Amino acid sequence: MNDGDRQALRRAPGGGTPSGDSPARPDPSGTGPDRPGRPKRTATVLTGLAALAAAATAVVAGLAMAGGDRMGVVLPLAAVTGLLVAVLAVTRFAAYVLLMLAVRSCVDLFKLSGPTAGRAGGGEATRAMDPSTLLAVLFLLAAGLWLAAQLRRDGRLRGSPLGLAMLLVGATCLVSALGAGHRMPSLLEALRILTVVVMFVVLEQLIPDTRAARRVLLACYASLVLALGYTVVMSVVGQPPSEVKGSFTRISGPFSQSTTFGRYLMFMVIFGFGIHRFLGRRWRIGLTVLLTASLGFLLLTNTRSAILGAAIGLVVVAVLHRSRKMLAGLVVVAVAGVALLPAVGERFAQITQERPVGGGPTGNTLAWRVSYWTDIVTLANRNPVTGIGPNMTQRETAEAKKPHNDFLRAYVETGALGLLAYLAMIVLILHTAREALRRAPPGSLDRGIAVGFAGCAVAFVAVSAASNVISNVVTLWYLFAFAAAASAVARTPVGAGPAGPTVPAVAGPGGATST
Repeated sequence: MNDGDRQALRRAPGGGTPSGDSPARPDPSGTGPDRPGRPKRTATVLTGLAALAAAATAVVAGLAMAGGDRMGVVLPLAAVTGLLVAVLAVTRFAAYVLLMLAVRSCVDLFKLSGPTAGRAGGGEATRAMDPSTLLAVLFLLAAGLWLAAQLRRDGRLRGSPLGLAMLLVGATCLVSALGAGHRMPSLLEALRILTVVVMFVVLEQLIPDTRAARRVLLACYASLVLALGYTVVMSVVGQPPSEVKGSFTRISGPFSQSTTFGRYLMFMVIFGFGIHRFLGRRWRIGLTVLLTASLGFLLLTNTRSAILGAAIGLVVVAVLHRSRKMLAGLVVVAVAGVALLPAVGERFAQITQERPVGGGPTGNTLAWRVSYWTDIVTLANRNPVTGIGPNMTQRETAEAKKPHNDFLRAYVETGALGLLAYLAMIVLILHTAREALRRAPPGSLDRGIAVGFAGCAVAFVAVSAASNVISNVVTLWYLFAFAAAASAVARTPVGAGPAGPTVPAVAGPGGATST
């Protein structure tokens, strides 16, 4: 071989012959050009296994349904769904969190244990198998691993004083539950509260600025679409989701209780009115439809605390927006609601009636609560430092009711330490709202987020003084999703430009534009 042949050989593709033909090389995968590779075989095997799992689930669920076994229907479906969600959590954690926010409003449709209010005990094993509980455990595990990975990668996690206060609330709940007389139900309640804490911590990492907040807000209002859609469809077919309390039939939507549906709608309505004017035209039309339906169903829940909380929050939004039209609209809605729905007026009229503790379920709630608070405050004497344990008040009283006051509940069930942590959380919620209002550029979505969360924060504090908001963990997911968005606004340097879209320009007289 002469020098020219050697140079041609070196220039040949792949080091082959001068003609460009490469020598045959062994296939490291062990497959030839006409044989399927490993990825294809793996996909085929996984598809087959998924088909078998789906078929087995359908058979088991069908047999259970034929036998009237609700748990036998729900658990196989929950197992398969949980497996799919777990895969999503491992591979696309941010998408998994958004999915949880979008569907959480409807998870209670598959609840096995039913409402716990007014039940002194029992059903803990069933409640532990609720899909909501299983999803909570999955979320805590996935979030813990993801946060640990973020900490290892970046050396630190993004945080805020509000996040620290919430971690203290979760820690005090867990410590109190370990010393509770009925440990199982108390630990379950502590776990539910921990999911709210961890959700806020996770969202603080996923929302570095208000551009990212838009995806979270979209997921939250997707949950409202699902909740309202279910309620409308069931009402149209003649089976409105509702419960009977005393002499009132109250819409409960996809939740197990009307009070939970009412407080969920309360936060959605307040925040929705906060951001409404800062959205594009199409989004404003869609949100208008959702808010109108939400106000109607809020009245139909006949939940006084939620209706009053929504009124308070909307007044805050109207004042911050300097909108006299909104204030006038609130008056119109209040008058129309009482006129068209007499049950709402009757429910509020009960405030002046008398009812002793242990009496009927629809008497004067205000007088009853004052008397009940006097009775239960002494329960904290058993352990004034860490309390009697979360969810224990209703198991320690003949009335078998929750405290109907979250401040008192924090003291009785989690002691002085828990009360201090809870008060710190309340103060920092209001502080976050104030900082967001101070830093949000005028005429931007940031401003809408700040105003909406300020209304939610004030409503939350007001309603917590006379009801069990901390027990409605599903509603707290959305409250603290809004808090995480407001926290991102609060981190914006003063004087910085808006991170979100501004108010669309509207043509005025003579072709002038205004915002």
